Amino acid sequence: MNVQTILSAKGAEVATVTPSATLAEAAEMLRARGFGALVVSADGAGLDGIVSERDIVRALAADGVATLERKIATCMSSEVFTCGPSDSIDALMSMMTERRIRHLPVIDGNRLAGMISIGDAVKYRLGELERENDQLHDYIQGNVG
Repeated sequence: MNVQTILSAKGAEVATVTPSATLAEAAEMLRARGFGALVVSADGAGLDGIVSERDIVRALAADGVATLERKIATCMSSEVFTCGPSDSIDALMSMMTERRIRHLPVIDGNRLAGMISIGDAVKYRLGELERENDQLHDYIQGNVG
């Protein structure tokens, strides 16, 4: 299965924030929406960077509460790893594990097409394993024609 399978089930909405927004604004968006990361985009369609809860916590630890008034552009990750709709779930999970990242923007051509979290990938993979287990159980019980 591939990334598009997950996007079809969860939707392609991507929460974005501009590079000129403050870390306080980003933190509030993350809290309000229950997300772990936001795509940083000047125009709402492109990919300028990504800012995560981890980025905000690290900035706070380094510079204190005054950090919350800094612009996102000062602490966002500008080197963003992405995936495409046809990438396999196994490849996606491998990349996330190797690079120690929890969110991957999905790029289709030159446009932002969605966001996949490690939670999305694990949820999908667990469902896949459960279906395989059920099929094996049915086979062993002789319930398969």
